[in-house]
Amino acid sequence: MKLTRVLEVVKKNKYRPNFHFTPPQNWMNDPNGLVFHEGAYHLFYQHNPFENKWGHMSWGHAVSKDLIHWKHLPVAIQEDETDMIFSGSVVVDWKNTTGIGDCKIIPLIAIYTGHRKIDGQQYQCLAYSIDDGRTWCKYKENPILDINSKNFRDPKVFWFDKQNKWIMLVALPVEKKISIYSSHNLIDWNHLSYFKSSINVEGNWECPDLFPLKLNARTTKWILTLSIIKGGITGGSGMIYFIGDFDGDSFVEIGDELRTPNWIDYGADFYAAVSYSDIPSRDGRRIWLGWMNNWNYADNAPTSPWRGMLSIPRELSLRSIDENIKLIQKPIVELNKLHKREFSTNKFSITEINDKLSGSNNSSSPFELLVEFEPNNSKDFGVSIKNGIGEGISCGYSMDTSIVNLDRTNSGDAEFSEKFNAIHSAPLKLKNGKLLLHLFIDASSIEIFCNDGEVVLSDLIFPNGEINLVELYSDSNSLRINIFSIWEIQNI
Repeated sequence: MKLTRVLEVVKKNKYRPNFHFTPPQNWMNDPNGLVFHEGAYHLFYQHNPFENKWGHMSWGHAVSKDLIHWKHLPVAIQEDETDMIFSGSVVVDWKNTTGIGDCKIIPLIAIYTGHRKIDGQQYQCLAYSIDDGRTWCKYKENPILDINSKNFRDPKVFWFDKQNKWIMLVALPVEKKISIYSSHNLIDWNHLSYFKSSINVEGNWECPDLFPLKLNARTTKWILTLSIIKGGITGGSGMIYFIGDFDGDSFVEIGDELRTPNWIDYGADFYAAVSYSDIPSRDGRRIWLGWMNNWNYADNAPTSPWRGMLSIPRELSLRSIDENIKLIQKPIVELNKLHKREFSTNKFSITEINDKLSGSNNSSSPFELLVEFEPNNSKDFGVSIKNGIGEGISCGYSMDTSIVNLDRTNSGDAEFSEKFNAIHSAPLKLKNGKLLLHLFIDASSIEIFCNDGEVVLSDLIFPNGEINLVELYSDSNSLRINIFSIWEIQNI
């Protein structure tokens, strides 16, 4: 390959992630149809097969054995002359309730929103696959559910074993309601109830999900999650969750009225996350991943020949904190397989650790960082990560406000949006007098898990060169570092 061609490829892939999922080329947004089947995790996603911008919505497709290494497959469900293919879900029809399979073939069923091009009408449609998702046929009698609306989308379907029926949630975005339906065959649907919260959140509702999580051996709660267009805590896209109970007909949230929203991620770039269906019971985890982008600037992010990436996969759980139940997100353990060289130290002062970091040429990008601070008399402390020209991010904590901050105001290219440069903040109490930060830094993103996933901040960054110069800071020498490890991460 000629040198000019090599330089062109490098320039185009300047921000290509090393261990986050991206399409080979062109546009990607919401993850869709996350399902485990025949030993593999299927990932479908909103995709424009023709351009590096939103449009021609179809379902891209990839599969993985471990949620880390992905094999790209051809477009699964493609737009046709009448409809674009919007978000939805995929389930394994184990009992052949649709009648599409037989005793030997267990079909995969996709239920998605059809968006009629001529007038913007939205309705729910069905497609099926009898070859493990490699080819898909659209149901001849689509749509299967139509309420004559232009804002009726993003179906999430699951099997409710207690009542031997399918449940489907569909968003009514403008009305800020979730419509709940049931079916015995995935084709004929009966309306059950609406969910509408007392919490006042700006922006339209999208991409609902509903699933149970155990709080302890005796208590299980149901979690309803939503994505909010331009109503997020950072001023753009965002996600919230509700904790409650589901009886097969309606979801009832618990908690006081007029409380503040439960934000899923306090960064700007985590949206439209949905969880996997049909993960085997022997595994037992609830796993999801979200779109790392924000509708404030998604169309203009400076990447080529692709645009759009997904977060690392996260395991979900519940934890009781200060008599409140909170949704916890932690990186899946499979990510440990990507560890290469490890740098750790038994030095416990910032000065000693920073000296050792500078003497070792610091880390190589991409990398994972785990650090535990014990502040003692320190009021402000944290970690900064930069490149050789001073671009980068910092993650700091203030004892006076009990707030953790992620500052990307000097993280590199931000000319594409006046809304990109910002400091994102989250309320967070110390845990037993300590702060644990778990950071994943890739070519164009950072994800920070605080206190074992109690708070998460996820942001895109576009530095002009690898950010790999790590430095700890504090306003007091009394601060102690209990844990400090860096792992280089393999490129997938």
